[in-house]
Amino acid sequence: MAVPGSEDWTRSVPALSDLDEATRERLRAISRRAALPAGTKVFGEGNPCQAYLIVLAGEVRVQKVAESGREIVLYRVGAGETCIVTTACLMSGVDYDAEGIAESDITAQILPAPAFRELLGRSESFRDFVFRAYGTRISSLLMLIDEVAFGRMDRRLAACLLARAKGTGTVAATHQDLAVELGSAREVVSRLLKDFERRGWVTLSRGSVTLLDAAALGEN
Repeated sequence: MAVPGSEDWTRSVPALSDLDEATRERLRAISRRAALPAGTKVFGEGNPCQAYLIVLAGEVRVQKVAESGREIVLYRVGAGETCIVTTACLMSGVDYDAEGIAESDITAQILPAPAFRELLGRSESFRDFVFRAYGTRISSLLMLIDEVAFGRMDRRLAACLLARAKGTGTVAATHQDLAVELGSAREVVSRLLKDFERRGWVTLSRGSVTLLDAAALGEN
């Protein structure tokens, strides 16, 4: 998605296509543009939730960190998407129970909490937008819970490599990065990657994994 012009950013977000004109005009009036560099902590666990974020360009990684330091990636918020952890916090009035990190430079529109509640209360089309995004993301989180609780780690790792390669054949990630993604230990991921390499499915190098046999990974 291209970064929209300042005159009407709402029309660059497909999920906002059903907004009525009055809501569209109000949303433009009460939101503001923000640009965040890669690596920025967009929100942290225990922080109060003060705004609703609609990402226009870039990607935010939302993750949960345990007291032990173990991490698991819950989902990523890309262009045209919103964060359901933020939505839940705004609607319930509780603090964040996860953290969001900008994986790349981010451009977004920020809707302050009072403005979010105003539109949620007065606009049916805005409510539809918020709850459609919420429902879609909840479904993906349920799938993640199912995978973590019941899925084989080798299959999850293979699926993760295929998804992150995005057809390029290379995944730029350390073993620790992949462990965080899967909510596992680095040692487990390293052992499985070594097994994949022994089978001729991947080649390992410092900070990256090259996929040699995507079909075999997909059938694993």
